[in-house]
Amino acid sequence: MAGSYELGSNDKGQFSFVLKADNGEVVLRSEQYATKASAENGIQSVQANCGDDARYDRKVASDGRFYFNLKAANHQVIGTSQMYQAEAGRDAGIGSVKTNGVTTVVKAV
Repeated sequence: MAGSYELGSNDKGQFSFVLKADNGEVVLRSEQYATKASAENGIQSVQANCGDDARYDRKVASDGRFYFNLKAANHQVIGTSQMYQAEAGRDAGIGSVKTNGVTTVVKAV
């Protein structure tokens, strides 16, 4: 099983997506978009940028946990990871986005 995107909307009519690894774990979560087309463009941006290591902004939260943002060429955040207890977990998450981000499988939820 390969990774996939799940595209959905909330009760306010905003759209967002998550990228799931082949094991079903969420490895990247998008911001909220006003339209479905904008969220679909966000998915295309992940697909285009996920292979470039320079697009990953490695961060440490105020509580010491690790996470990352994937950014587009214009430096806008495309998606944010979950929080990890260790730097190695964050780096493995980046590896998972690099591997699974290129998928073209998009599921409506």
